[in-house]
Amino acid sequence: MARTKTGYVRRRHHKKIIKMSKGQWGTRGRLFRRSNEAMLKNLWYSYCHRRARARDLRRLWIIRINAAARLNGLSYSRLIYGLKRANVEVDRKILADIAVRDPQTFTKLVAVSLQHQ
Repeated sequence: MARTKTGYVRRRHHKKIIKMSKGQWGTRGRLFRRSNEAMLKNLWYSYCHRRARARDLRRLWIIRINAAARLNGLSYSRLIYGLKRANVEVDRKILADIAVRDPQTFTKLVAVSLQHQ
């Protein structure tokens, strides 16, 4: 059987990887092998840090809810417990937004939570 050369397929693949690594320092943005290593590491870091960002945002929302709840004389855990018992299905992101932007509505939610303690 005759030998087949990779030809333009390999060149196209290399160009794609190098384009993804554009802007990297030194050979990481120029040579295929170093670009490939850098690209794989970058993809892993971006996946990892998307998860970390989600964790950080949830922590921020909980801190904001707790601060607003304590202004209304209630702790975060008691507030969440009361809302769960009252079947109020508001997630922490929305709850934190309400706490910051609309304190009157948040006070009403605290009252609902207190009724179902």
